Amino acid sequence: MNQVILYTIISLSATGVAAAIILFLIAQRFRVIEDPRIDDVEDALPSANCGGCGYAGCRNFAEACVKAENMSGLFCPPGGNDTMANVAGILGMEALEQDPEVAVVRCSGSFACRPRTNQYDGATSCAVASSLYAGDTGCQWGCLGHGDCVRPCEFDAIHMNPETGLPEVVDEKCTACNACVEACPKDIIELRKRAKRDRKIFVSCINEDKGGIAKKSCSVACIGCGKCEKVCPHDAITIENFLAYIDPVKCKLCRKCPPVCPTNSIHEIGFPPRKPKPEPVAKTLEAGESDEPTKKEDKK
Repeated sequence: MNQVILYTIISLSATGVAAAIILFLIAQRFRVIEDPRIDDVEDALPSANCGGCGYAGCRNFAEACVKAENMSGLFCPPGGNDTMANVAGILGMEALEQDPEVAVVRCSGSFACRPRTNQYDGATSCAVASSLYAGDTGCQWGCLGHGDCVRPCEFDAIHMNPETGLPEVVDEKCTACNACVEACPKDIIELRKRAKRDRKIFVSCINEDKGGIAKKSCSVACIGCGKCEKVCPHDAITIENFLAYIDPVKCKLCRKCPPVCPTNSIHEIGFPPRKPKPEPVAKTLEAGESDEPTKKEDKK
């Protein structure tokens, strides 16, 4: 009986040793040697793992940087140009600077401007609501207000305003990681070039309905009248599908278009308030009164 137990122990031990040797040989044969620079690049990144670079996380982005022949097409939005300069220095490459961007909400249809036509009682998710129906207002293009853009933001840079029912971006915190842009099923959020002092001019509407229909569903909707396009001296505004769009690259922030918009759908943010235009003084001449100075006045 003791011999059976002994033989069992010896056979199991031999099997274990053989398996360990085989696994060791396989590991040596198929082992992957990582470039040590991957760790250095990962340490230089902000570790946000937000996906704004287009990769699953900072580790994947670091691997892509090490394997790339140049830095073209590689950029970390939260880290910005300074971080990419450090990464390029580690890899012995030259970083390509990019203009900083910020997220912009292109819908201003608040509760006051866009009256509700029905009540939604489903899941509080824009993705779910948009798959079921066009929305609880007459505008099928606007924000649904359930906050899908807020949840994926890792930087606390976007919040829902309970008074307007619309998301608002905190420019100082926004890193242009693109998470809110991808989360919005209505595509009302876009990344635009960040100007000095966070100044921006854009059409806060994506309604492609004809003017009358758009205005009926939302009082601040773009009606595609074309007045803004006519006054723009930089050819930065185009009208397509009854909707105006301001190109952030061509726009020079001259502020000529907002005053001519009849529905106030063009927003100008970060500028000093406009000075009120002086009212013209009408000169009325009474009957028999001459606007020429009298002889007495001339002598005086």
